[in-house]
This record gives sequence, C-alpha cells and structure tokens, in this order.
Amino acid sequence: MPKTPRYGIYRMPAEWEPQKSTWIAWPHNKEDWPGKFNEIPWVFSQIISVLSKTQLVNVLVKNKLEKKKAIFFLNISGVKIKNIKLIICKTDRAWTRDFLPIFLKDKKKRNILSNWGFNAWSKYRNYKNDNRAYLKIKKSNNIKSINPKHKKKIIILEGGSIDVNGKGLILTTKQCLLSKVQQRNKGFKINDYNQIFNKYFGASKVIWLNKGIFGDDTHGHIDDIARFISKDKIFIARENNKKDKNFSNLKENIKILKKFVRINEKKIKIIYLPMPKPKYIDSIRVPASYLNFYIANKVVLVPTFNDPNDKAILKIFKKHFKTRKIVPINCSVLVWGFGTLHCMTQQEPT
Repeated sequence: MPKTPRYGIYRMPAEWEPQKSTWIAWPHNKEDWPGKFNEIPWVFSQIISVLSKTQLVNVLVKNKLEKKKAIFFLNISGVKIKNIKLIICKTDRAWTRDFLPIFLKDKKKRNILSNWGFNAWSKYRNYKNDNRAYLKIKKSNNIKSINPKHKKKIIILEGGSIDVNGKGLILTTKQCLLSKVQQRNKGFKINDYNQIFNKYFGASKVIWLNKGIFGDDTHGHIDDIARFISKDKIFIARENNKKDKNFSNLKENIKILKKFVRINEKKIKIIYLPMPKPKYIDSIRVPASYLNFYIANKVVLVPTFNDPNDKAILKIFKKHFKTRKIVPINCSVLVWGFGTLHCMTQQEPT
C-alpha cells in the first residue's frame, strides 16, 4: 500500500474536530432539481435551523432577492438568528463541499484556506461562479489562502472526493481521481495524489477504494461509500442485495479496506452500513446513500429516504456517536440534485 514517511506542510482536521462554523449556499438553481425545486428551500432551511441551534452557519446567497427569500424560509423554520450570517455571493450550485475551499491547519495550528480548482466534476459547463466563491470566504475570514499546485498545475479536487481522520489517513477512490472519464487532472497517477495528500492534508497513508455508487454524477465520490467517524473507526456502505448494481463494487471496496486494515492499521474498526433500496426519480437512479451524513459540533445530520433501513441506520449512528444528537433529515427530494447533506456543507474548524 502506498505510504509516505512523514507528515506534510499542512493538516486537514477531521470533521468531528471543533468547528467555528458551517458553510452552506442557499439553493437557487432550479435545473438541479427539475420539477421539484419548490420543496428544496424547505429542506435547506430545516438543515440550517438544526445547525444554528448550536453553532454559526454562514449562508451564501446569490443576490439581495435570494437573501430575502432565505430570510423568509429561515424565520419560518425557527432558526437561531444570532448564529446565522448571510453573505451575498454568486454561485452556480449549492454543493459547497466541492467548490468551497478546504480549511487546513499549518504547523502553528493556524487556519489556512486551500483553494482547489473546481470544474463542476468535469461534467457541467456552468461553474465559474462556484470557482470564484473562495474570494468571498477569504474576504470574510481574512486568513491566509493557498492555491495548491502539483507539477506547476492547479489541482482540481472536490471535498467530496476525500475523507480524512486528521491523524494521517485519507480515503478516496480510483474511479474519481484516476479514471479518464470525467478526468480531473490529466496525467496524474497514484503517486502524484499520494504526494499531494501528504503535503496538503498531512496524509501518510492513502486508502484507495475502487468505485462509487450508481447514480452518482461525480463519478465516484468517497462520501457516498466510506467515511471516518473517528481516528480509528470507518463506516462503509454494504449492499446486501446480490442483484443490485452496487453489490459487486461495494463488496470490492470492503475487501480493499479489510486488506488495508490487516496489513497497515490493525486497530481500525470497520462498521458496515446497509444501503437504502434503489431510489428512482423520473426513471433516473439517484445516489441515495446513508454515508452522506454531516458531523457538526453537537449533532450529526443523517440522510433518510423513507426506506425500511432508515430505522436501523439511526440506531447505528446513535451507537457510535454517543456525545452528539442524531438528527434524521428526509432527503428523498434533496437527492434529486444528486447530493445530500455532506455535499451541501463545508466545515470551518476553530
């Protein structure tokens, strides 16, 4: 398994480490939820309301009109107003996990904005506003920012393509970063990414799973299939229906992870999460997954899908997050945008 001998220049804190705030972009792109957009602001306002009870939520709004709309929905949803900061910032979509900067720590434990290149998953053409959104974050925070490069090239990387434990381990997939389909960085190989992850995230070991789930338009994001929940625990998706399209791919990911643990990190505990039944909207399969949860300071937001496995999933989360409140969020319509809770949030560490 690829390994680098030392920590890099920076470190990416794990999601469960203390957060200063959560960054969210208010939804406005009706094309992301065709025919169902009217339900989306209600879902966003529910999520923001839950988070605002215990921490600051920065909400990017496209313009003054969208700001008024957001205030209307948020007031009805009972947000804690003093924990809401509305910032006017043009965006193309609402998936902040992928286009906003990733917050890092330098050697002196100061926050650093890492602004990675964003090209809408090498799939869509409208992404210029999303790619410039970091300027508002930089202005709002007034902290140092970096533009990660490798071989003198700007690196294209989305937050949903990686997951860290903050202690030297990182999860990602070959399908997302190494495939020529929706290719992010032409010519980059495993060793290139291992160097990048070491330098910018402090990763000494990289766990390369293989493929993501069907319906995922990002082509293999890790945050639908496997996530760290502590420095030595990993949730991983398992499909129990042998006839399902995801069965073999998820089985292979489990095999890869078990082998890694056996060879490298014997103390890591693997917890299996069942998949919801295949979910289709307008005859299109959407990437419904329980792995797209978001860990905040005092709560964990868990996606549910009106599925028979919802109840069992919540029990698993309650068992492994004893110090945080587990809050289910019905994502049956939200997932029509091909993302849910983790995709629409970006944490800022203290």
